Amino acid sequence: MKILLLAGEASGVLYAERLKRSLAEFAGGRAIEYRGYDTEGFRIEDLAVMGFVAVLKRLPYFLRVARTMARVVDTWRPDVVVTIDYPGLNLKLARRAKARGIPAVHVVCPQVWAWHQDRIPKVAASLTKLLCFFPFEPALFGPPGTYGAFRASFIGHPMVDVFAEEDRNRAADGVAPGGDGVPLLAVLPGSRSGEIARNLPRLIETVRLLRDRGQTFRVEIPAASARSRAHIEALVAAGADALRGVDVRIRLGGAREVLRRARCAAVASGTATLEAALARCPTVLVYAVSWLFATFLRHAIRQIRHVGLANIVWEKSLPDRGVGRESPMPELLQEAFTPEAVADRLEAWLRDPAARAAAVKRLDEAMALLHSDGDALGLAAREVLAVLRT
Repeated sequence: MKILLLAGEASGVLYAERLKRSLAEFAGGRAIEYRGYDTEGFRIEDLAVMGFVAVLKRLPYFLRVARTMARVVDTWRPDVVVTIDYPGLNLKLARRAKARGIPAVHVVCPQVWAWHQDRIPKVAASLTKLLCFFPFEPALFGPPGTYGAFRASFIGHPMVDVFAEEDRNRAADGVAPGGDGVPLLAVLPGSRSGEIARNLPRLIETVRLLRDRGQTFRVEIPAASARSRAHIEALVAAGADALRGVDVRIRLGGAREVLRRARCAAVASGTATLEAALARCPTVLVYAVSWLFATFLRHAIRQIRHVGLANIVWEKSLPDRGVGRESPMPELLQEAFTPEAVADRLEAWLRDPAARAAAVKRLDEAMALLHSDGDALGLAAREVLAVLRT
């Protein structure tokens, strides 16, 4: 059985590895051969680029990736193409496969609930099946048959299963939940170089403000890759005066473990905010992009009031869309993302247990919406194998 499995970001790679495990379990002993971006010499960290300018600068590289993977579809002739998130390139490759009679299954619904919904027919035309992580997403594609044989279904969010498995392992190892001793502040400035450059200096200044206000705490900054770690270390060194007297540690990986132990966190928008919610860590979502990209986003995104994944699923799943209620995760974006505003939020959770407990309760209510009837990627594996049997 030949499967072209394409994941273009770190979170997608995590899901791909768990999907492989489930496919091996349900394949009935059949040998499975995989190919993907990595087998063709492309590194995930080189694919994870965000923003118009950044993509334009590397356009020849991305065109080479697209040509190479299209050639794999044509010559290797996989039995199924499974793409995970990364829709800009993955959906193009899925469309190519489907046009050649190869089933195409995409995991993670493109954010048609945020961007123009006129993209929905094009997404459906590209795929055989779409496996959604959020409960409100399948309804966006109408009832079964709206787009022929195409089907969209909710499988739950696999990060729920990741955390449940880790909880079981921690309990078996006798690891107590949460942290102890000096309160830990988790700082996650993002994984891409542009994110780190824009977000981390403001967060370093936030740490200085908390220190000057008399708060006692320590800081851990998990880096997504060796390249990210080097960038973070350089910025922390440049901000040494602002961080004087604060125990700041930079580590490679381990973001979920850090979030589990943290009293609270400041996290750049993205999958890490969902991990923070599942870790039951009160979090301020922060993010800044270039003014040009921000202007585009303000005109393009009109379907949602939030950007954080925990907030979006909470907003979209409530009958009143959460109007008048406090969202699970406060968001400070662009001009609102100031060190003073972030420090105000974090300080409340550092010094007031009741405020922290209320924040945890809101996160738990949002995350309960992501559960489905079974292991998400186990369900995904069954869907992939069902495509092969038809």
